[in-house]
Amino acid sequence: MDYKEIINKCISNNVTAQEQLYKILAPKMFSVCLKYSRNYSEAEDNLQDGFILLFSKLKTFEFKGSFDGWAKRLFINNVLQKYRIPGVLEIVTEEIPEVIDFNIDEDQIPLDFLLEIIQELPNKYRLVFNLYVFDDYSHKEIAQLLGINIGTSKSNLARARQILKEKVETYQNSNLLFTVNE
Repeated sequence: MDYKEIINKCISNNVTAQEQLYKILAPKMFSVCLKYSRNYSEAEDNLQDGFILLFSKLKTFEFKGSFDGWAKRLFINNVLQKYRIPGVLEIVTEEIPEVIDFNIDEDQIPLDFLLEIIQELPNKYRLVFNLYVFDDYSHKEIAQLLGINIGTSKSNLARARQILKEKVETYQNSNLLFTVNE
C-alpha cells in the first residue's frame, strides 16, 4: 500500500485521513500491543497511546523503507518505554539455563491459550521472549532496548521458554487425561 498521500493528509491534521490510517493500522498494531501487554485491557490502552505517538511523529517518517515496519517499531518502543520505569522491569543476573527448545502442535493447542500463557509471563520474560521470537530482535538489540545486558536477555529468554514449555505440557497432559476419561 502506498501511504504517502494519507500520511501527508494526516500531517496536515485531516481527521478523515487520520481515521482512515487508524482503520488500516489498528488491527496490525493491536496484535503487536497484545504481545507486549499483560492483558487485553492494557493492550487497548497501549494501542491508544501508540496512535497518539504515531500521529505526533508522522512528520519524522522519511518514506524510506516500510511504513508498517516503522509504525510497528514505534508501537513496540512505546510499550517498552512503560517498562523502563525503575522497578517495573527487574534485572536478572543469573546463570544462563540450557536452551529449551520444544515444538507445539498448533492443531492441539488453541491460539488463545498460547497468547494467554505468554501474557502471564513475568514482564522481564515476556518482553524478551516476544522481541526475540516474534520480532526477530537480537539479544544485543534487546539488551539496548530494555537497558539490560546480553546475558540477562539470554537468561530471560531461556526462562520464558522453560515456563511456556511447562504450561504447554500441563495443558497437553490435562487434555490427554480428559480424553482418556471420556
